[in-house]
Amino acid sequence: MSDLAGMDRPSLLKPQREVPHVHEPKVANKSTPYWWEAAPVMPLPPQPLARTVDVAIVGAGYAGLSAGLALAREGRSVAAFDAMNPGEGASSRNGGITSGSIRLDYATITRRFGEEKAMAIEAEGKVAREFLYDFIKSEKLDCDFQLVGLFKGAIGYEQYEKMARGAEALARKLGIESYAVPYAKQRDYVGTDFYRGGMVRMDIGGLHPAKFHAELLRVALASGLAVHSNTPVTSIERDSSGFRVATSAGTVQARQVLVCTNGYTDGANPFLRRRLVPVRSRIIATEELAPELMARLMPKRMMMGEGRELGFYYRPSPDGRRILLGGRDSSRAGDPAAPTLRLRNGLGEIFPELENVRLSHSWFGNVAMHRDMLPRIFEKDGVVYATGFCGSGVVWAPWVGTRAAHKLMGHGEQARTAFDFRPPAAVPFYRGNPWFIPAVIKGYALQDRIAWWRASR
Repeated sequence: MSDLAGMDRPSLLKPQREVPHVHEPKVANKSTPYWWEAAPVMPLPPQPLARTVDVAIVGAGYAGLSAGLALAREGRSVAAFDAMNPGEGASSRNGGITSGSIRLDYATITRRFGEEKAMAIEAEGKVAREFLYDFIKSEKLDCDFQLVGLFKGAIGYEQYEKMARGAEALARKLGIESYAVPYAKQRDYVGTDFYRGGMVRMDIGGLHPAKFHAELLRVALASGLAVHSNTPVTSIERDSSGFRVATSAGTVQARQVLVCTNGYTDGANPFLRRRLVPVRSRIIATEELAPELMARLMPKRMMMGEGRELGFYYRPSPDGRRILLGGRDSSRAGDPAAPTLRLRNGLGEIFPELENVRLSHSWFGNVAMHRDMLPRIFEKDGVVYATGFCGSGVVWAPWVGTRAAHKLMGHGEQARTAFDFRPPAAVPFYRGNPWFIPAVIKGYALQDRIAWWRASR
């Protein structure tokens, strides 16, 4: 790829042709998640609704099941309710990368919340990943987990220098194996000249997200957690003995309530809905690629990211035969071809050999963004919330869900977390319709174009 003084610049700087929504071409063979091929989400058999429980949990994704498992193993009677099939939301639709990333950088967290909170959050990320990896191993969860590391590509040499300093700080302060990768060594990690070096973190890996959820559901059910699928909670009312939790299947009396909805929070909880904005994230999966091509493009089978605001994340499939690539989707309705084509074009920019690759799957799911951009445990009117994972729920949802369970049980040390503080701020003029998302995405895209033009390539 030529530098900025050349005539040919990446197509991300050029306006892309909009694909019409009428008579759209079929870009991918399937619009369901690739992960569902090996681990389809399914309804659970109907079961009687308990009249009273110690804890009612709203949501049966990673966070809700992790909390329910911890509670049930301590002898609590617990019922979890999901408006869809358990795991049908983000838990089975995500990229399966155990990044545990925080969208705010260290300097911003320090400015907003203080240096003590910033350092605690940095340190907790390491502990949360170790918790997840130990949990997978100790529970013998069959979810294709591999601790292969993550390479993050820099768009220019100035960004590379910043990444190099960050890698050095992670190694020095937290003992994380992390290091800079100069441009001359880049192809040892990823088969492209698109980036100008990058950094590696070896504490990040990949798993099969739908298998992980299925295994988590298996051990949670075995522990005694009652999970009700396709049973939305319609209201939560406080009374003298706890809470009356109304569901589509009837009403349950609960001593405590834990809400673990995230990107699929609905109007039954207007307080939370005003604080969480659902943003579409889309992933494409290529057809099976030749082994020698996969070896050239992804020689170390690492997870991949990049330093753009609207950067892509990508990875090999667990069997090493495909590449999966994801990014933000600014569409708000239907399943148009344009967002899929944008991702395929992005894949072709990174790997020119894949410019015309055929896609087997293209799907989307909602991530929950909010103004603070930090995962959160908080309490409101006696109800405890574990939510706000901002696109990094593979690590944070099990961790925060488990901490919230210990908070309900009054286990001081086990409940301790840097993410237990005030609720996220409400989003002005927002009541559940994210009308402003396309404009926000365009703003990020503009920032990327400016950063690209300014980058020293």
